[in-house]
Amino acid sequence: MSVLRQTRALFSTLATTLSRLHVSHTSVVTTVPAISVFHPLRVGKYTAGIHTSTNLRNLSEFFDDKKNWGEQEVKVGRSWKKDELRIKSNDDLHKLWFVLLKERNMLLTMEHDAKQEYRLFPNPERIDKVEDSMKNLEDVVVERNRAYWMLETGETGERPAGVITDDLGIRRRRQFCQHFIPSWMHHRKKETIHRGAAVCKFQRLMREKNFVTKRRYYRRVRGHVYMLWRRFPNMNVEALQQQYPEVDVRLLRKHKKARGHHLQNEA
Repeated sequence: MSVLRQTRALFSTLATTLSRLHVSHTSVVTTVPAISVFHPLRVGKYTAGIHTSTNLRNLSEFFDDKKNWGEQEVKVGRSWKKDELRIKSNDDLHKLWFVLLKERNMLLTMEHDAKQEYRLFPNPERIDKVEDSMKNLEDVVVERNRAYWMLETGETGERPAGVITDDLGIRRRRQFCQHFIPSWMHHRKKETIHRGAAVCKFQRLMREKNFVTKRRYYRRVRGHVYMLWRRFPNMNVEALQQQYPEVDVRLLRKHKKARGHHLQNEA
């Protein structure tokens, strides 16, 4: 009520001041008496303080600094590490998130403008660094949130998830959510919901595609190992096996494709 009374008193003072203004043909003469400086409203126990945000700028926030326009290289630093973000307070992380968000929007705008003008976008890895920093910041916030809920309630506080089978019969991980109808009230049974003719055909083609992709990958790795044995017959077997664990390098060494044009192979 005190805030409302002070507001009404302010409007009445302004109305009295405007009524004392009179305009002549030559000039404007005011007979406003001296008014003391208006103090802000006192914040009560159950009222919130009046505050304003910073002044909004124009669309130049979406563009890089003018000194970087036309440059072939822009000197930038590295991305934020998780160890550096863990020592920051929640307020600092909140501010840093919006700083990174504005930086990412600016970089994406400049990249789009460079593509439109057929120009080279300097240091495109800046976008990757900003996205990496945002990912690390989000991981740190999730860690703090999980630790808080574990301390207060003994649970992670996150929405439970599990491996489910979607409409195409593909098993994937998804977070659980509430439904209007329980699963036991569905007309179709859960055992037969993924056994339609079209779904079975899709699953067969998907398995064939995955098999062909995996076979091509292993064939490409074997060919690369054959080439390495031909060029470097005395290389370290343990190091090669550690780099290519998908294949047996000792077995591939005995293959005829791994024999190069060396003196030890001519005998």
